[in-house]
Amino acid sequence: MMASDLPSLSQTGAPRDGDRFVNLAGPRPMPSAGEMTGFLLRKAWASMASRTGAPPVVAFDPAALRHNPSVTWIGHATFLVRMDGVTFLTDPMFSERASPLSFAGPQRLVEPGVPLDALPKIDFAVVSHDHYDHLDLPTVAALADRGVPFFVPLGVGDLVRDAGGVVTELDWWQSADFAGVRVHCVPAQHFSGRSLTDESRRLWAGFVVAGPSRRFYHAGDTGYFDGFAEIGRRLGPFDLVAIPIGAYAPSSIMRFVHMNPEEAMRAAVDARADIAVGMHYGTFDLTDEPLDEPPRRFHAEATRRALEGTAAWTMAIGETRDW
Repeated sequence: MMASDLPSLSQTGAPRDGDRFVNLAGPRPMPSAGEMTGFLLRKAWASMASRTGAPPVVAFDPAALRHNPSVTWIGHATFLVRMDGVTFLTDPMFSERASPLSFAGPQRLVEPGVPLDALPKIDFAVVSHDHYDHLDLPTVAALADRGVPFFVPLGVGDLVRDAGGVVTELDWWQSADFAGVRVHCVPAQHFSGRSLTDESRRLWAGFVVAGPSRRFYHAGDTGYFDGFAEIGRRLGPFDLVAIPIGAYAPSSIMRFVHMNPEEAMRAAVDARADIAVGMHYGTFDLTDEPLDEPPRRFHAEATRRALEGTAAWTMAIGETRDW
């Protein structure tokens, strides 16, 4: 795809190349075979010898879970959010491993901040894309048994339906109304795939939930791109943005599809966030950076950019904050 052929941010819907979805910046640069081999060997070793540096944990407060508006970090990209009379989950992932295998793959370093059986009534869930650390089918099945409906990007619906869920599929910039709030599907810069044969056949996205008094944006899994400013222009400003701050090293492999903490803070400012809460770090050991480095760098960058007016939060797993 030539630079002159790249789609515009203002277009309606995600671009495609045949039966595959494409980022607004075009195809992602692929690392060399040597880089990938070294990285995969390091991660295989890490899965057998866990590193330290996981986020702090606090016992969840059942009374705090009822506060509205509030946000509770379950872990990784999973939040329990209450606002404008609805309660929802983002990228619900409660399993022990982010993997198609029960005995191998990234293992949880920290238990979910609120167990599945302790969750309050959930009105709906949003799922940003099909990777195992974001779309966990055992969790989907458990929530579907409770009657929880799902909002997902195009193509992800079949996986949710096969797990028993009722699902609404949305393209970028499409929205749906639910119980007094509007759920918007917005662009992200990433990729998808759960096997060697299905890369980019399902869409990846972020989600905005907008109500009468609050606006919440979950950026999903994404590299830094110009879309954050466009999302802020169209749907912001936001009271709270959940932004990924981890899984960025080595940069030669990760920079197109994940943000480092400085890029994450820039993205939150672009999107016109009052508060940016960091996510996507510490729960699973996915990449090379020290597990406790992302929050330190995130807060340092927030201090450096303090005049731009976006506050930075990092939470303990199980912690609830009002917003």
